[in-house]
Amino acid sequence: MKVILNKDLSPLGEEGDVKDVAKGYARNYLFPRGIAVPYNDSTLKLFASRKDEIEKRKNEKRQDAAGLKEKIEALKLDITMPAGPNGKLYGAVTSQTIMDELAKQGYQIERKRIEISGSIKSVGKYKASVKLYENASAEVTVNVIGQEIKTESKSAAPSRGKRRRDASPQSESASENPETAAPEPEAPAAPVAPAAE
Repeated sequence: MKVILNKDLSPLGEEGDVKDVAKGYARNYLFPRGIAVPYNDSTLKLFASRKDEIEKRKNEKRQDAAGLKEKIEALKLDITMPAGPNGKLYGAVTSQTIMDELAKQGYQIERKRIEISGSIKSVGKYKASVKLYENASAEVTVNVIGQEIKTESKSAAPSRGKRRRDASPQSESASENPETAAPEPEAPAAPVAPAAE
């Protein structure tokens, strides 16, 4: 079924685009939400009269994308990741990682618009592609810095000496802090028998 988009809808298309969609999708989703209108003579005339306005908006988006491209390509993202002594990362740098780093710099870009060639699993410099608008895309430089995780050496591990078997946990805790130790109960005094006369 042919429809004309009334609004931008990613990834289907932009306002004014003629698209072929399933009837159920058009009737149950696009038409009730005002995203699209049926493709017929009256809607074609309506969009022909709005053509200049739609083209003006598209030109603004193109200019914004060109400006954003320059800013993103000037960026150098430094991403610090935990890594081993050989430079291999414990994990990988993904498009989500790059999206988060761009967000810290003030650029709100969807994760699905960021493409990495291969996978980034070691320290070094890489390039990531960011799709902007239509065919425009920008390349951002990603510098992955390894942060070595310090592990305890065997000499730093606590020594495990022999433990006395006759010492109970109560007596150990009592010997550590004598003030808080509970006093031992005294044995009851033996009854004194009357002296025989």
